[in-house]
Amino acid sequence: MNVKLWFLIHKWSSLVCTLFLLMLCITGLPLIFHHELEHLLEDEIEAPAMPADTPMASLDVLSERALSARPGDVIRFMFWDEEDHPHQTFVSMAPSLDAAPDDSRFITLDSRTGAVLDEPGPPGGFLYIMFKLHVDMFAGLPGMLFLGFMGLLFVVAIVSGVVLYTPFMRKLDFGTVRRQRSKRLKWLDLHNLLGVVTLVWALVVGLTGAINTLSPIVVGLWQQGQLAAMTADYADQPPPTQIGSVQQALDTANSRVDGMHLSLIAWPGTQFSSQHHYGVFFRGDTPLTARLLQPVLIDAGSGRALEPEALPWYVQTLLLSQPLHFGDYGGMPLKVIWALLDIITIVVLISGLYLWQGRRASTARRVDEVNSGGLAEEAQP
Repeated sequence: MNVKLWFLIHKWSSLVCTLFLLMLCITGLPLIFHHELEHLLEDEIEAPAMPADTPMASLDVLSERALSARPGDVIRFMFWDEEDHPHQTFVSMAPSLDAAPDDSRFITLDSRTGAVLDEPGPPGGFLYIMFKLHVDMFAGLPGMLFLGFMGLLFVVAIVSGVVLYTPFMRKLDFGTVRRQRSKRLKWLDLHNLLGVVTLVWALVVGLTGAINTLSPIVVGLWQQGQLAAMTADYADQPPPTQIGSVQQALDTANSRVDGMHLSLIAWPGTQFSSQHHYGVFFRGDTPLTARLLQPVLIDAGSGRALEPEALPWYVQTLLLSQPLHFGDYGGMPLKVIWALLDIITIVVLISGLYLWQGRRASTARRVDEVNSGGLAEEAQP
């Protein structure tokens, strides 16, 4: 493939995705520090102090408290985050099990007493707007997939840029910025240099971002693949009219795993379970396994556990790509590095637009000069 073709690939892949990549970089910057900003911008809800040996309330009691707080709604999920929100149980509720995600309402309960600690209203605020713009531009699945395509174009622009930069650097020392030449040439050198500096990071973030946009598709594949195979014996059975104890389901699931912590329970009929089962999800206790999930399916009628199976590779890939995308797996130092690289990428994108606009203006000026010269020659006797 010749240089001219690589140039066209780099030019058009960059131009098509640049404005959307700028939006993603700008909205992604505060999301890197979303934990810290939540503490700063939102009222901190804490469970009251109690003796360390205070027992946890039964999940059946917590379920009853949540249903009493929002009569007419159903529970879809319970989840926990003991690291940032100790002794708190989050309950996701909605008018029906198959309601749209935006119809969800959350209740925070004290895990020991069942007392309602918080019942936030509809989602909103600065971080919510940044998150929605970053994930789907308030356009749902079409917006999510569109941004995923922009991420792939970004990867194409990076690869083609490296191909073009390699022969160019044979003529100059690495990192050379020709400050004594024209302003546009100086910005071209800076654009190339910063692009190379952020090369690996940009590839990782671009690829993981594109993978994350496929999450609804990945969940659908899991539902139609592994989940359907595990629950094949229930395919012809009607959904249960009454489900059993969620606490019993948890106790049964606990007996099937070792060295893992409870993360989420999905009620029967939700996207992370079948019509007949509770989906009890555990996570590991190491830096790697803490990002992965192990589901255990519990028959909501009989309380019997299905044989646990590890999630398929494509789900594991999605789970691992999420912390890589935001850099939130290595504490504050890594977040700062991610933020600096994000800012540098913003400079690369803006300088790319500047260079393209400058090239257009230069080309138009040369055309005008040629046309003016031709007209002058024609006017001569």
